[in-house]
Amino acid sequence: MARAPVMAAGGIVLRRGDAPLIAVVRQRKRNEWVLPKGKLDDGETPKQAAHREVLEETGHDVAMHEFLGTLVYQSGGRSKVVHFWRMEAEGGPVRKLMNDIKAVDWLTLDDALARLSREYERAFLTQVGPIAVAAAGLAPAATEPTPTLAADDIDAALQTLTPAEAASVDELRHGLLQKVRAWLRGEA
Repeated sequence: MARAPVMAAGGIVLRRGDAPLIAVVRQRKRNEWVLPKGKLDDGETPKQAAHREVLEETGHDVAMHEFLGTLVYQSGGRSKVVHFWRMEAEGGPVRKLMNDIKAVDWLTLDDALARLSREYERAFLTQVGPIAVAAAGLAPAATEPTPTLAADDIDAALQTLTPAEAASVDELRHGLLQKVRAWLRGEA
């Protein structure tokens, strides 16, 4: 039986300026640049966790806006499910960064895409970054359109999964569909 997925939440955090800027954080342990996110605490909703994690990892209090999507990937032999919201930071930091985070950088969408260390986060931000910028009413930083992830790219990535990984993805997809159906029926 597959282990339960790790539930997490985070934000695509924007800051207004001459060009819209997006927060990326540098992890101390792995020295990787990632989107701000983290695991849910017991009894915490994904939206509450997203707000808390962004505050801890960027040092900025944020205004929370619409839900942008979910990113699912493998981490430590388990599926990790991360829900993201669009957020906006105003002014400077209101607290120190948590110990797990070495730095926070505010970058244009194109620069954030280039800086992220993980391909699956780049693919996710490629899709939701322009939506977040447009929803905030901010002009895109780049004059060229952001490349989209083609269905062929997704199919190619799925072909690289081992049979066990493919079964895990199918099981996770089925479980998430069941939860959504229960929620729609008002049972969650």
